[in-house]
Amino acid sequence: MSKQVSVEALSEAEARRELARLATEIRLADNAYYKDDDPHLSDAEYDAMRARNEQIEAQFPHLKRSDSPSERVGAQVSEAFSKVTHGVPMLSLDNAFSDEDVAEFAARIRRYLGLGEDEPLVLTAEPKIDGLSLSLTYESGRLVRAATRGDGSVGEDVTVNARTVEDIPDTLKGEGWPDKIEIRGEVYMTGEAFKVLNANQEVAGKKVFANPRNAAAGSLRQLDVSITRARPLRFFAYAWGETSERFAATQAEAIEKFRDWGFVTNELFHPHETVDGLLDAYRDMTERRTLLGYDIDGVVYKVNRLDWQERLGFVSRFPRWAIAHKFPAERAVTKLEAIEIQVGRTGTLTPVARLKPVTVGGVVVSNATLHNEDEIARLDVRPGDMVEIQRAGDVIPQVLGVVDPDENRSPAFKMPEECPQCGAAAVRETDEKGEEDVRRRCTGGLTCPAQAVERLKHFVSRKALDIDGLGAKQVELFHALGILEGPQDIYRLTARIEEAGEPPLTEWDGFGETSAKNLFASIDARRNPPFQRFLNGLGIRHVGETTSGLFARHFLSWAAFWSTVEKASRGEEAAEGELLSIDGVGQTAVKSLKGFAAEPHNRDMLQSLLEEVGVADAEAAATDSPVAGKTIVFTGTLERMTRDEAKSRATALGAKVSGSVSAKTDIVVAGPGAGSKLKKAEELGLQVMSEDDWLELAGL
Repeated sequence: MSKQVSVEALSEAEARRELARLATEIRLADNAYYKDDDPHLSDAEYDAMRARNEQIEAQFPHLKRSDSPSERVGAQVSEAFSKVTHGVPMLSLDNAFSDEDVAEFAARIRRYLGLGEDEPLVLTAEPKIDGLSLSLTYESGRLVRAATRGDGSVGEDVTVNARTVEDIPDTLKGEGWPDKIEIRGEVYMTGEAFKVLNANQEVAGKKVFANPRNAAAGSLRQLDVSITRARPLRFFAYAWGETSERFAATQAEAIEKFRDWGFVTNELFHPHETVDGLLDAYRDMTERRTLLGYDIDGVVYKVNRLDWQERLGFVSRFPRWAIAHKFPAERAVTKLEAIEIQVGRTGTLTPVARLKPVTVGGVVVSNATLHNEDEIARLDVRPGDMVEIQRAGDVIPQVLGVVDPDENRSPAFKMPEECPQCGAAAVRETDEKGEEDVRRRCTGGLTCPAQAVERLKHFVSRKALDIDGLGAKQVELFHALGILEGPQDIYRLTARIEEAGEPPLTEWDGFGETSAKNLFASIDARRNPPFQRFLNGLGIRHVGETTSGLFARHFLSWAAFWSTVEKASRGEEAAEGELLSIDGVGQTAVKSLKGFAAEPHNRDMLQSLLEEVGVADAEAAATDSPVAGKTIVFTGTLERMTRDEAKSRATALGAKVSGSVSAKTDIVVAGPGAGSKLKKAEELGLQVMSEDDWLELAGL
């Protein structure tokens, strides 16, 4: 993995290429793992690629691909099997890699559910079996269908093969099972059975399997059921999908029911009342893993109460109520040969450690992110040091510290105070509280080549203006020739080419009549960009796709929005207050907007740009909800859900959630302890209702 750039230092072009590479590699890895049962990556390598993909998407949300791995689980089903659509998607789990991650997982649940520190939060712990996920559908107590995970939505019908697995009952035992229930679990093979199978395969001159997981998956997905029957597959039941009725109140009760119905469940499954209890279970399973007789690659934690699981719901590919605590990443020691500085699209200066190549977890790595100068000072790493590195959560490893520092070390590294790209001052900004930013940024803005080109690329990118035919290569070429200096020049491309003394675009290598015509047509098609895309395209720090959407939904009109921003930049408190009243918009974003609007070169650029384009108004939320389009303020203590949950549901119904009461507020939902906001609402004669009245109005 030589010369790989840290996520923080990626340019937009590099990020786009990296996302394309990761999408391809993860898709190939998924196919190898889920379809061919012959993975070519270790679990750590695979987890690292997914983590890197998600980190890049978080830094460049506008570059998220339509085929993003973050929206996909598993792989498409094989054409050799019939397809089965899962009634409830079979999702993956988010990962934890440290004790702190587990503590934060529990804290997130408490925050979301509004639980006090003294209120019990029971979480279950169980080993994460390294096998093949399987869904078993029972109707009237009889097995009618078995399906693999597939891509999470559609799996492969392996019913005939599943019936040969001893641990999978054809008919449920006992009583109390729903008329229809989908039991989920993991098909696996013990280590002893794996050794015997491979020995037999070798004697017969057939393919040997790399590990028990591959053997189990390959055995279950045989087209010849007799082969599956001859292989000693096992099954642990640990979850469920679609069910015709509730059958348990907790995860622990559900697992007990599974045992009563004839399934094998894992003996190491236990509920715990504290995070320390979970971590003790993790350490115990870490020590036991080689003695279990089957492979595990971590420990899974789940919220025990099922009603809380339902409230917590899902995000992206993961449930909020469960997480997988993976076993430790591998480490290695190597030489730190140099520290280089990279400049990103927003001007961030990121130090990167150049390492003597070393193999960690089967992958050769030669660089690592050092994040920022505070991290360098904390670690006290210097060129020439021997350092310990760890691959955990990212293909780019982390530097953990210096190993046996030499007395004659090089001087302590000093971060440059000038941008290595343009020579402008590189400073650490302070926030409204006077706290210094950990990152150092170039102040050159559009005058800095590293920023100007990347900001132009961002402007034309898919989730901004989405100008087809004007990609990274074209932007770099036009900028190098002095044709594109700002986004306004895109819409004057013909004139700018002429002014630069270049021939018409149709005569350029790599263009021609058709491609030039298509490019100009694509530019003209983007002369009325939507509000959200336009604002996102400006590349204002802390005002990305999500925040741009919040502003668009609140103001609807670009003119109204920008007039408010300009007033705020001139110190008008009412204007700034309106920007800050939008739920989800904070001081940081508003400060960035004000700073952007206060700069003369930004105002000149925007004025020139608006002479070329007309920003289309955002559309009001189209929904039949009785609260659609209404501005709602929640105040006081909510008793039936947390404030975050209430805001999330209101937004989903098309309402605008505000943090302050004004004459523009439509509804104030007041709970116990409501104070000044309730008083102001009454003074303004606004509609005030209780939490119960709100839930009834919203149909929740």
